Amino acid sequence: MADRLRAGVIGLGSMGMGMASSLIRGGFDTLGCDINASALERLTAEGGRPVANPAEMGRQVDIVFLVVVNAAQMRQVLMGDDGLASTLAPGSIVVGCATAAPDDVIALAAELAGQGIDYLDIPISGGSVKSAAGELTLMASGPSSVFERAQPALDAIAATIFRLGEAPGQGSQVKLVNQLLAGVHIAAAAEAMAYGIKSGCDPQTLYEVITKSAGNSWMFENRVPHIIDGDYTPRSAVDIFVKDLGLVHDTARAERFPLPMTAQALTMFSQASSMGYGREDDAGVVRIFPGIDLPTRAAND
Repeated sequence: MADRLRAGVIGLGSMGMGMASSLIRGGFDTLGCDINASALERLTAEGGRPVANPAEMGRQVDIVFLVVVNAAQMRQVLMGDDGLASTLAPGSIVVGCATAAPDDVIALAAELAGQGIDYLDIPISGGSVKSAAGELTLMASGPSSVFERAQPALDAIAATIFRLGEAPGQGSQVKLVNQLLAGVHIAAAAEAMAYGIKSGCDPQTLYEVITKSAGNSWMFENRVPHIIDGDYTPRSAVDIFVKDLGLVHDTARAERFPLPMTAQALTMFSQASSMGYGREDDAGVVRIFPGIDLPTRAAND
């Protein structure tokens, strides 16, 4: 392997683009792949190199980050037509960043190992702002020897790296715990704001009081401004939590383990999606509550 890693990112959404930008700033020869032409144009403008498909990328990189939606998309990118695994050299490193069930990740890692390709299970957290700043939190598991080779690229994208074990799967399990909390906290923040607004509280004043009180949470502080601004431009969409909380719920149900708050939050996000808000910001789950006069952009202009 070359002294300096050649890096690739597949999936140039808000998180993947930030990671690619961080790798470019870190001095890596960075390739990107996405079905969105405008994302490839932005990558080029920032100094990266677009490729037409994963197989083309595989011929030119030592480490590749899969920043896609789920395990099925990771499998398609790796094993499908023009798949990455068909061209990656033995000893290359695949970093799986999607939120996925641990069993799916373990199976994928085993298949790649059969081709001499190393896999690191590294879901990410921090949002688009921290991604762009190279300050993500990584929930990482995989062999120490592979981590040593990947470390320079990981340092370029992350402020905090939690090493959670030598085998793939544990990183994904910890990410599911994080998503459980994130989804429940967003749903609770939305319910609290809806209740306060319905009861006559001024939304901005309510926000200021709660963020200085014991009822605050990171998600309340981060998402409620979207409600106050009436701005549901997606930073993270409602449908992301339909997917992620659904995955949490399914993995727990397989073990017959009860998750009552997860189930209720999933119902809330599913209702918002069924009402047509699935692609809007996840704070838009507040719109499931009837009979309240939510702030709107027009009211604030």
